[in-house]
Amino acid sequence: MSATQVIANSADAASKAKQETLLTPRFYTTDFAAMDRLDVSPLRAEWDAMLAEYEGDNNHDHFQRTPDFATEVAERFSQVSPELHQEFIDFLVSSLTSEFSGCILYNEIQKNVQNPDIKALMRYMARDESRHASFINQSLKDFGMGLDLGDLKRTKAYTYFKPKYIFYATYLSEKIGYARYITIFRELERHPEKRFHPIFRWFERWCNDEFRHGESFALIMRTQPGLLRGGNLLWIRFFLLAVYATMYVRDHSRPMLKAAMGLDATAYDYTVFRITNEITQQVFPISLDIDNPAMRAGMDRLFRLQEAADRAKARGGVVGAVQRGACAVAAAVTFGRMYLLPVKRHALPAQVRMAPAW
Repeated sequence: MSATQVIANSADAASKAKQETLLTPRFYTTDFAAMDRLDVSPLRAEWDAMLAEYEGDNNHDHFQRTPDFATEVAERFSQVSPELHQEFIDFLVSSLTSEFSGCILYNEIQKNVQNPDIKALMRYMARDESRHASFINQSLKDFGMGLDLGDLKRTKAYTYFKPKYIFYATYLSEKIGYARYITIFRELERHPEKRFHPIFRWFERWCNDEFRHGESFALIMRTQPGLLRGGNLLWIRFFLLAVYATMYVRDHSRPMLKAAMGLDATAYDYTVFRITNEITQQVFPISLDIDNPAMRAGMDRLFRLQEAADRAKARGGVVGAVQRGACAVAAAVTFGRMYLLPVKRHALPAQVRMAPAW
């Protein structure tokens, strides 16, 4: 694990969850009046079918721990190394913060809009994210590191995003979340001996929730064609690259976590990127060329610069601060060069919705 904060108790976990860095999940707020004005009538049939799925709530009984959950933790997780233990706790805190971020955002939107379509959607998605966050928190509580979600909601900083940025970022977050979880689930399905914690057995239907959430934002964006053309393509390119780069750096900062599952961090990340590229063609007319050697070199350079920044932070003092500043500038230049690389273009399909078939 890179030079990151050690999480030894619930106070450390709370401190980690409240961090505001380029790699940590954020809490968002938005323009509720603009959200209230959304009109999904151009895709009414697909929208109503989607809301019917939410109402059916086929995962209502999924997030309940089985009687052998604690036994499996005691028997299998007790054997992991201290380093893997720390990376897994960091993963749980980051995942919980991300899920709870969605819960807060969706709940705030549904409380502040009157539009019945948007209100219903946000209520359902907040319900799902609340279940996810609570389920992860229960596993943190097993280690005496549970988070006070009410306190986190009150004390963590909020970032304002325009609705269109919420659509781009949240759509990508939900879809890449699906790709991440399903890739892990499939690997551990093939190699159950590597399932060192029982929470991974819940990943399949869990990530199907994430997939459906992404479908919701895909429908919203397809009802507003202006979001998917012209100058907004620059924003789509930015969010694609930012989400992929953040994932790459974060995953390579937890090398033992992927290795314990039998996954190579780089191969895993590009599998996730490939799946996400395939999915996002439903709504984005461009996708990143993840096989471009310059793109791959840039991803690796961003990780190396993050490692150097971590070392500079640990060093401290004036020299450490100067080194961190130099790393930040170099990372910005690297990101800019990656941003300017050619992208792939494609036509949008007539049918918006997709099935989670990976």
